[in-house]
Amino acid sequence: MGLRRHSRPRSTASRYRTAALEQLWRAPTAQRDLTDHALPVRRDAHRTPPLVVLTEAMGMAVPAWAVLAAREQPVALPTAVLAALVWAGVRTVRGRWASGPPRTAAGAAEVLGDWLVFVGLLAVAWAAAGHAVDPTAALVSAAPGAVVAAAMTSLLLRRARATHRRPALRVLVVGDASGVDTVTRALDSRTQREGYAVVAAVSVGAAEPEHELPVTGRLGADGADDDVSTVLSGAYAYDVDLVLVAPGPLLSGDRLRRLGWGVHDGGMALCVLSALTGIAAARVRPESVAGMTLLHVAPPLRRGPETALKTVLDRSGAVCGLLLLAPLLLAVALGVRLSSRGPVFHRQIRHGRHDRPFTMWKFRTMVVDAESRKAELTVFNEGAGPLFKIRRDPRVTAIGRMLRRTSIDELPQLFNVLRGDMSLVGPRPPLPEEAADYDDRERRRLAVRPGLTGLWQVSGRSDLSWKESVSLDLWYVDNWSLATDMSLLARTVRAVTDGRGAY
Repeated sequence: MGLRRHSRPRSTASRYRTAALEQLWRAPTAQRDLTDHALPVRRDAHRTPPLVVLTEAMGMAVPAWAVLAAREQPVALPTAVLAALVWAGVRTVRGRWASGPPRTAAGAAEVLGDWLVFVGLLAVAWAAAGHAVDPTAALVSAAPGAVVAAAMTSLLLRRARATHRRPALRVLVVGDASGVDTVTRALDSRTQREGYAVVAAVSVGAAEPEHELPVTGRLGADGADDDVSTVLSGAYAYDVDLVLVAPGPLLSGDRLRRLGWGVHDGGMALCVLSALTGIAAARVRPESVAGMTLLHVAPPLRRGPETALKTVLDRSGAVCGLLLLAPLLLAVALGVRLSSRGPVFHRQIRHGRHDRPFTMWKFRTMVVDAESRKAELTVFNEGAGPLFKIRRDPRVTAIGRMLRRTSIDELPQLFNVLRGDMSLVGPRPPLPEEAADYDDRERRRLAVRPGLTGLWQVSGRSDLSWKESVSLDLWYVDNWSLATDMSLLARTVRAVTDGRGAY
């Protein structure tokens, strides 16, 4: 087709962008980080602020002293100071506080690794000191420090991404109408943060996509010689960074292969949509066999050391949270009791892991007769799917509105975490009537313990549609890891501060 003779001249900027993307796409098993090619910044732009170092040290020392003192350990204060110094030493030696831009792979996973090294060093010190401190108390006292460090690391990474921020990749989607709609809907979703923007499409077949976006051309039902020129014309016209192909019955096999040749010969980066959805990249391992590309998918974590450690962290985190937040919990309980008639706590039956019912605790945020008034408010329901939500619910008390916006009303669920009914991170626990209406897909949410927070909490809460909420929970159920949990705990702080979707 003479593509090499007729390819459009590329600008310096576009050549740089294409070369960078091509280098990434040639290594399919490597983690792709598009921020590596950002504009240069000042060398000291990512220097760790002293306040972060001090916060991490205090985040380790103060909870350690509180827990050890509450357990009447004889050397609570010296042990807490030692813990802070050892933690600072581990973070410094492993380069977490070094100047220069932090790696985007850093975060919860590296904090967890540092914490495990820290625990090992404390175990050596414990043995050398003649077992002066109860090891269980020491382990529990060290857990909050890791959470504080994960939160600080998350803030630093957001700062780094903001400094290196560049426009989203401009994407041209090629596929039949359903494929174009699927890709556009996913990349435009409020829950995705991947930095891809669909700017145009090339449709395959006669059907029209539902989404309103420019359709630069159309490929026939059968492979034609102008497939490549049609796609490249649209890519050049909209100056796209990436051609994303959604394979289908009309675009597969040899036709897709020839289209890939032409797109690469035309100087464009190419990506092909996989039929796998809701599976984290870490669970997928590609392999070439007999000329075919096979994707090995690892099973979700349901048992093993990571699940046991999650249980330990849940219980220790709940204990530390209850001890540290005790003054706040008492103040809120007093406020709820004095502001309106009724009990301090609201108890609800919810369904947990394997559909087992349990009693969930919350601070009461509504009037006493809220349940009896629910029927008359059904016409004002704004909730998604089986959820019942009203943005300005008249049953919510004045203090209850503040508690809901800040999510403080959820804190008594730490008792549920301590009992083992819930986890710190997990899907939202459903009501019995909600669980009764679940289909087989939605019932998979009950394969793990429900959580005090989760993807739904940091992605919009009540502003999410029912379908978005279910999709987020299912992604977590299938792809959770300790690193994911630590990251979500850190992101929850920001979500609670914003208060979006909480009513």
